[in-house]
Amino acid sequence: MLLFLAGECVLFALASVVHAGVLFAGYPHSRAATAEGVIGAVLVLGLAACLILPSRARWIAFGAQGFALLGTLVGAFAIALGFGPQTWEDKAFHAALVITLLVGIIVTRTATTSAREP
Repeated sequence: MLLFLAGECVLFALASVVHAGVLFAGYPHSRAATAEGVIGAVLVLGLAACLILPSRARWIAFGAQGFALLGTLVGAFAIALGFGPQTWEDKAFHAALVITLLVGIIVTRTATTSAREP
């Protein structure tokens, strides 16, 4: 569960810096960078809260991942309507994010209640 949260944090951070134009040229989109940065920050806070409050880790992880999934679906919907980045890479990455978040939620559902258990 915590590994999924950590991985999701990394994915959203990478997406944000790519859309900020830091890693690659040709993909800048400031609104996408901001949204992905906010989602990434929520996931980081969720991960930290899971470590601080292990007895509530599942619910915290559900909340953080649910927020991330909702934000990602809004982004995917915007792309489908013609707003936002329109590259095939963006479309594929959004699909991968949705799948990753759904798998993360399933893993969280089956995880034990304590974040510190193996």
